[in-house]
Amino acid sequence: MLVSCLVAFLCFYTVHMIGITVGYHRLLAHRSYTCPKFVEYILVMAGYLGFESSPMWWATLHRAHHRYTDTELDPHAPKYGMYEAYIGWFLHKEYADYLKPEKLSRDMINDPLYKFLDAGGNWHRAHLLNSFINFSLRGVMALIWGWEIAAASLAAALVVQQMPLLLNVVCHIPKAGYKNFNTADTSVNVGWVAFLTLGEGWHNNHHAFPGSARHGLTAAEIDPSWLIIRAMKAIGLVGWMNEVTINTQYKGKQDQAVAVKKPVELEIVSDLHAVGNIKDAVGADRALINQPNQPLSVTVLADHTSTRTRAEGHRRARQKVKR
Repeated sequence: MLVSCLVAFLCFYTVHMIGITVGYHRLLAHRSYTCPKFVEYILVMAGYLGFESSPMWWATLHRAHHRYTDTELDPHAPKYGMYEAYIGWFLHKEYADYLKPEKLSRDMINDPLYKFLDAGGNWHRAHLLNSFINFSLRGVMALIWGWEIAAASLAAALVVQQMPLLLNVVCHIPKAGYKNFNTADTSVNVGWVAFLTLGEGWHNNHHAFPGSARHGLTAAEIDPSWLIIRAMKAIGLVGWMNEVTINTQYKGKQDQAVAVKKPVELEIVSDLHAVGNIKDAVGADRALINQPNQPLSVTVLADHTSTRTRAEGHRRARQKVKR
C-alpha cells in the first residue's frame, strides 16, 4: 500500500505541477505559446486543483511581479520581508489599484471560467472557492477509489501549492544561485528549485526572457516543462511558441554594479595641478563624486582641465587604466 500511495503521490504531483508551470505560468501569465482553448482549460484546471486559486488572480499578480520586480510594488519581493514574500501577499483581500486585472490581464477578464473562479475580485472568496472545490474533489475520489488515493492526491496538491511560494523567495536571494544574464534584479537560477518545479527554478533565465516558453538554456539546466510544450507542439496541440537559447542576446536593463565588461585600456590625460579642483568643478555630478574608487571619465577630465595650461604647452600626466 505504501508503494502504491507513493506512486500515486508522484503522479498527482507531476500533473498539478504541469498545470502550474505549463498552464498558469508559461501559458496564462506570459502567453509564451498558443494552444486550443480546450487544451488551455485542461492545463489550467490541473493547476487549479493544486490549490493555486484563481487563474486570473495568479496571472495578474505574476505579471505585476515582472513589471515591478524588487520594488515596493512587487507583490512578493523578499527584500521587503520574508513572510510577506512567502505567504503574506497571498492573504490580502483584494486587488490594489495598480494590480487590477483590467490593467494587467485584459486578455482574461472576459473569459467566463476565469471570471467565475476569480469570485468578483475578492481574494478571500476566490481562495475559499478553490479550497471547497479541491476538498470536495478529494471526497469524491475517496468514495470512488478509496481514501489512500484521495489522501495521496490531497498531499500532492498541498505540496505543489508551496512550490511557487518557495520559488518566489529562494530564486530572489542572490546567494542562493547564479546568473546567466546580468539582469537588473535579484533573480537567480537555483538547480534544486528547478528540480522540484519541473524547470521553473531557472529564474534568472526567465527574468531575462519572460516571454520564452523555454527556461532551461544550457545542457545542465534541465527543463521538463519545456520538453512537454515541445512534445505538445509535435503532436499539434501547440501552435506558435516563443523560444530563446543561451546565445540569445539580452537587451534588457542591466545591473551596472556587477556588469562584466571587456577590459578596455583608456588613456586619461589631465593637468596635474588642475585635477585637485575637478570635484568642485563637477559638483553637480553627484554619482561620479560619490564613487571615489571609480576613475573620472576622460570627458569629465577634458572638460575641466585648465585652458591656460594647455595654451602654455604644460606637460600632462598620462595614466592608463582598465575599465
